[in-house]
Amino acid sequence: MDYLLDLLQGLGIAAAIGIRPFLPTLLVGALAAGDLGIDFDGTDFSFLEKTPFLLVIVILVAVFNIIDRRRGADTSVPGPVTALLLACSLVLGALLASASIADGSDTWWPGIPIGVAAASLGFLSARSLFGRVSARLDAETAKALPLYAEGMALLGAGLSVLLPPLAILFVAALAWLLIGGRRREGEKYAGLRILR
Repeated sequence: MDYLLDLLQGLGIAAAIGIRPFLPTLLVGALAAGDLGIDFDGTDFSFLEKTPFLLVIVILVAVFNIIDRRRGADTSVPGPVTALLLACSLVLGALLASASIADGSDTWWPGIPIGVAAASLGFLSARSLFGRVSARLDAETAKALPLYAEGMALLGAGLSVLLPPLAILFVAALAWLLIGGRRREGEKYAGLRILR
């Protein structure tokens, strides 16, 4: 049962990291350093709660905040920044999902595929949702979307650490957003074909 809870915790953390990678990583590292719901001490992943790693994450938060401001905060379009965010999400998702499992078990390797899959789901869901929303907003209002994404990611990571069973609901909501967005996109194009 403990293994399942650790697995669910890792699943939710990785999904949150897929939405926005750095603040959820910082939150989980801080919670692990304080032994609040998660602890990486005594595992191969203890570096995730150490000051040097957390300092690197703080620097990445600042760098990507500057990039967001210059780009107009739209990461829903393909490009090098979006690819870099995806790579960071996948790596951090796999690391933290594995670390969550390693907290209670020596068999941590399932965290790698689970973390990558959950981070991918979070990334695709967030890009789909915020891409649709930003298309309806003026440029000034759209600049606030990263704040909503960060809030959603922090909430998902925090709830997954403190109440691991809620990770199922969080991941299900992300899957629903992704499927719903794709369905709406398909309906829009079907409507355009009918007009021809």
